[in-house]
Amino acid sequence: MASASNRWHHASCVHILLSLVLVMASTTALADHAEPAALPGARLQPYPASALDLASIPFKIVYETFRQTDGKENWELCLVDADGSNPVNLTRTADVNELYPHASPDGAKVCFVADEGTGRDKMRNVYYMNLDGTGRVKVAENARQPCWGPDSRTIAYLKAEYRRYTITDYATRELMYYDLKTGEHKPHPNKDLHHLYNICWSPDGQWFAATVHGGMGHDHAILALQAHGMAVYDLTKFGVTGCRPDFSPDGRKITWGLTDWDLGVADIDLSAPEPVVTNVRPFIKCDKEHETYHTDFSPDGQYIAFGYGPKANEMVGGQAPGWNICVSDLAGRWVQITTDGCQNKEPDWVPAPTKAK
Repeated sequence: MASASNRWHHASCVHILLSLVLVMASTTALADHAEPAALPGARLQPYPASALDLASIPFKIVYETFRQTDGKENWELCLVDADGSNPVNLTRTADVNELYPHASPDGAKVCFVADEGTGRDKMRNVYYMNLDGTGRVKVAENARQPCWGPDSRTIAYLKAEYRRYTITDYATRELMYYDLKTGEHKPHPNKDLHHLYNICWSPDGQWFAATVHGGMGHDHAILALQAHGMAVYDLTKFGVTGCRPDFSPDGRKITWGLTDWDLGVADIDLSAPEPVVTNVRPFIKCDKEHETYHTDFSPDGQYIAFGYGPKANEMVGGQAPGWNICVSDLAGRWVQITTDGCQNKEPDWVPAPTKAK
C-alpha cells in the first residue's frame, strides 16, 4: 500500500503534467491568431539585381508612373519586361492621368482608370484598351478600381461614392459587372457592398478578395465575398490583416500588405463553404524609412511584384516620389527592377498572350 507521501508525490506530478498540457494548448491557440513572426535573417533593402534571373521570365509588368509627356508631368501606364528592361509608355496623354492598370488573363488587354477633366469637372473613369495602347474603350464614368474576370470577357468595377473627385481609395459603393461583348452593366446581388477597394477576382470566378474601410460593419479588414452571392467573410480571424489582397493564378494562395513595411503570403482554400486561410507568413520586410505596397502574383505563381519607396501616399494617384517597382520570389529574395523613382506603383503582371477562343 502506497504511503501518504507517495500518494501526494503522485498527485503533484499529475497536477504539474496537466498544467503543462494546458499551458501548451493555450500557447498553441494564441499562436494560431498571433502576428506572423518576423522573417529570420530578413533583408531590409533590395537584393542585388543578380539575385534573381528575371531576364528569363516570359511575362511583362505594367504599372502607373508619374513622368513628363510632351513637356508636362502626368500619370502614364508603362510596360516593361520582368527585369525592368524595354520600357514602353502605353498611353502618352499629357492631359489625362492613367492609373491602376490590370492585365486581362489572356494577356491581350489592360483595364485601368483615367482621371479626366479639371477643377469641379474632374472625374475618375474606368477604361480598357489593347495591350499596345490602342482601342481605348470607356467602361464607366465616376468609377474606380476595376479588375478582370477569369474569362477575360468581363470587368468588375466599383462605383464612386460621391460625384466630387477624390483619390480616397475606399470612397466606393456598389460592385458592378461589365460585359465587353454586349456593353451591358449588371450590379452585384449584394447591394450593401460599400467602402471596398482593391477588388481581386478569384481564378475560379466564384470569389472576390477586397479591403474594406469603415463600411459594412467593419473598421478595416480584408474580406472574401461571393462573386454571385450574398455571403461576406472577414479573414481577420486567420491573421490576414492589412490591405490590398491578390490571388495566385491557381487560387490557392493570397498575398497582401501586412503593414506599411511587411508583405504577407498565405494558403487559401476556396473550395469549402467558407474560405479558410492557413500558413500565414511574411515574406518581405523593409526598413521603417521605406514602405512596400501593391502586391501582385506572376502568372506562374512563382514571383510577386510590388511597389517600394520612401514614406508617401500609396493610394491610386497619390504622390510617391522615389518609388520603384520590385520583384520577389516566394523565399523573400527581392530586387528593384526600375530605378528612375518616377512614383512607380500598382504593378500588375501581364500573362503571355493566348489566342482568343
